[in-house]
Parts: sequence; C-alpha cells; structure tokens
Amino acid sequence: MAKVKPFQGWRPPVDLVEQVVSRPYDVLNSEEARAEAEGNEKSLYHIIKPEIDFPVGTDEHDPKVYDKAVENFNHFRKEGWLQQDDKEMYYIYAQTMNGRTQYGLVLCANVEDYMSGVIKKHELTRRDKEEDRMKHVRINSANVEPVFFAYPAQAELDAIVAEWTAKPAVYDFVAPDGFGHHFWVIDDEAAIAKITACFEAMPALYIADGHHRTAAAALVGNERRLANPNHRGDEEYNYFLAVCFPDNQLNIIDYNRLVKDLNGLTKDEFLKALEEDFEVTLKGSDIYKPAALHEFSLYVEGEWYALTAKAGRYDDADPIAVLDVTISSNLILDKILGIKDLRSDKRVDFVGGIRGLGELKRRVDNGEMKAALALYPVSMKQLIDIADSGNIMPPKTTWFEPKLRSGLVIHTF
Repeated sequence: MAKVKPFQGWRPPVDLVEQVVSRPYDVLNSEEARAEAEGNEKSLYHIIKPEIDFPVGTDEHDPKVYDKAVENFNHFRKEGWLQQDDKEMYYIYAQTMNGRTQYGLVLCANVEDYMSGVIKKHELTRRDKEEDRMKHVRINSANVEPVFFAYPAQAELDAIVAEWTAKPAVYDFVAPDGFGHHFWVIDDEAAIAKITACFEAMPALYIADGHHRTAAAALVGNERRLANPNHRGDEEYNYFLAVCFPDNQLNIIDYNRLVKDLNGLTKDEFLKALEEDFEVTLKGSDIYKPAALHEFSLYVEGEWYALTAKAGRYDDADPIAVLDVTISSNLILDKILGIKDLRSDKRVDFVGGIRGLGELKRRVDNGEMKAALALYPVSMKQLIDIADSGNIMPPKTTWFEPKLRSGLVIHTF
C-alpha cells in the first residue's frame, strides 16, 4: 500500500513565480541554462545547474559547484524568493498542452516504498547519473525538483481534485514553451486525511519520468536512516517530492531514432534487407507518421517509407518483445545496422516526439544523419503491465510531455 504524506513546501511568492521556476535540470545543457537564466538572479537554474555561476567550461560535477547550489538555495530563502508554508499540506499541479489539462497531486512519497517495490520502475538507472543527483539532494537536504509518478485513477481522488481546482489557482501562467501551469494549495485537514487514505488503498505507484531523481532521493533518505541510531520512520528524510497523476490522464509520446550510417549498405540494399521482416511501402516526400502499433516510418535519402512488421516476427505474449522499440532494435538496428547497445553506441541518437518528425527530416537532410526511424508511442497500459511484471523497458522508450516545471514547490528534510 502506498504511503504518502503532506509537507511544508518552500514556494516562490506569486509575483515572483515566473522568474523562479525553470525547466528540469536534465532537459537542457549548461549553456542553455546559462542563456535562459541570463539577467535573472532569481532563476532556479542557480540552484539546480549552479555551474552557470562559474566560467564557461567549469565541470558541473566539481565539488565547488555543489557547494554553490547550497549557497544559492540559502540565498533564495534569505531573500524571500522562496518562502516556507506554515503547515503541512498537499498541492495540486496541473499542466495544459494543446488545449488538454492533466491534474497531479504534489506530495511526499515514501523511501521504503521505493526500496520495497511499491513504487515501481520501468527503466534501468545509471550509477553516475544517480550519484550526481544524490550529491545535490544530500548537500541541500532537499528535493529541489519533483519526480513524475502515475497512479491508478481513483474516483474519490478525482472528486477531491475537481473540488479544489474549481477555486482560483494560486499560480496560473503560461511558460515560454507555450504550456500552461496551474497550482493550488490544499490546506483543509479533512481533505488532507482523505488524500492520504486514498493512496494507502493503492497497491502501487509508477515512476513515469525521473528514474534517476527517484533513485537519488530514496538512496539519500536511506543513508539518513542508516546514520540515525534513533531512527523512528516518521522523519522527513523518509520522504521525497513527487507529483502524481492519474494514469488515465497521461499520454506518452513517441521517442524516435536517428542513425549515422547504413552499416555499409546502399539505400536499395537496406530496403531489400528490411523486406525480410517488414512490408515496405514508399510514401513519398511528405512527412509520414506511424498510424498503429508495429508500423514504423523510415526516412532516408529524401523519401518516407512505412514499415509494417510481418506476423510471427515478434512475440505477442511477451510484454517486452511486443514493444515497437524492441522490434525495431532487434530487426533493424541490430540485425541490419549492427547497433547492439542503445546506451553506448554513438551511431544512434534519439529525439523526443515533442520535436516533431520535421526534426528527424532536418537532421537527415543536412547530412548529420543518414536515416530516421519514427515509432508509434507506447501506451500507459503497456508501461504499467511491464512495471507490474518486474520487467524493464529498453532504453529511450517513453517520452512524457509536458515536463514538470521545477521550483513551484520544494521539499526540505
């Protein structure tokens, strides 16, 4: 059963929120963060990407950079750019993209739930990326950025969210990317108790986005537990910051592939090799998007093709083997192009579908890449089935949009 709790969040004053909040640390590089924060001393990038306060080229993993994060976090609180709420509360964070809004509950998830598998993952994490975020969490004694969870939709929680979001939002703005962000504070004790009870009735929560941040937060919480001889289990370090959305409100978008070469094959030889496992149909020069599972779009030398996997080339009974990322990895990237390891091979690159298939076309047309492969997106049901079965998805399978804005609320321990 999922254990969650309200918390005393640190938040920007209403008139400063748009200056403070930022994109997540891992969706942009240091130079992009430097450019976005230029002229804005209140930008959260000074805390989550503090290398921007050092000369260009400073290693973001230098100990002095982590120390700067603490200095800046303290400065934000001293200046009142972040202020702590006076009691433990839940919050609602809604995002609007393309006219559609999804509503998440902001809460503290439980470290032990992650350790025991009540919080389920669908991706492997890399230790170096975990360690980076662990240092940031550890040195600040804070989860400055939330993780993105899904939960099995529940009518009682839907009703609570609907009741509170009928009131005016505390924060309500459109970010530079065009997405709307809306935020409410749930300060009523009865509503807080009901939310806690609703989550206690859930068998599991699911990491949608932020596997490294989740691991880092849980591992630091576990460190604190092991270091405390008087550990009780209710200390604040036993919890970390999450935004939880009902699974029926979330959409996963496509996560596409680009390859640098055809492994020594001509275009015609490559298409001929594909015909062993796929029905190959020329679609012309106009961008073509896959219309269903097991159909792929290929762009090579100015033309788009539909590739439909032939029956018997994949195992419908296996939750991993039936995924289009697995089919394309096994039958195209590995079998024909010799790309064995998606995590390390430099001949393949990945583009989130939010950039559109035009981005794939552009990078092939300019000669940077030789071919592009667009995939039909994974469903939330597939993600949950895989997490429930204890399996792990292949690398670069899911892309969620919109991303959570960082800095709307922070959890300290």
